[in-house]
Amino acid sequence: MKPIRYSGIVEHGSQRGALLGFPTANIALTDEEVFGIYAARVSVGEKKYHAAVFADTKRKLLEAHLLDFFGNLYGEEITIELCEKIREGKMFANDDELEAAIAKDVEDVRHYFKDHP
Repeated sequence: MKPIRYSGIVEHGSQRGALLGFPTANIALTDEEVFGIYAARVSVGEKKYHAAVFADTKRKLLEAHLLDFFGNLYGEEITIELCEKIREGKMFANDDELEAAIAKDVEDVRHYFKDHP
């Protein structure tokens, strides 16, 4: 897939990802053609991070879990570059299933970037 870029100011979300151990940086999504989980690169100022990103067209958000990042990005402008779709989005029966799926997504993103540095 050809990379697609989105920029925006990080806004507060529901905190569900953080409660599961996978905090996200959320920006508004106006494009309704992307949906699912992506391997992505996220730029924060001059720094770049790999990320697992959920494109949620219902809530109109891109939710980026930056790998190996610890900090607060609320109010910061970031750019998310979607590189490769990892899987389709889906509903889970409970938080344990969701947490396991996110952990696998993160692992899949790490593998993707080992092959695509």
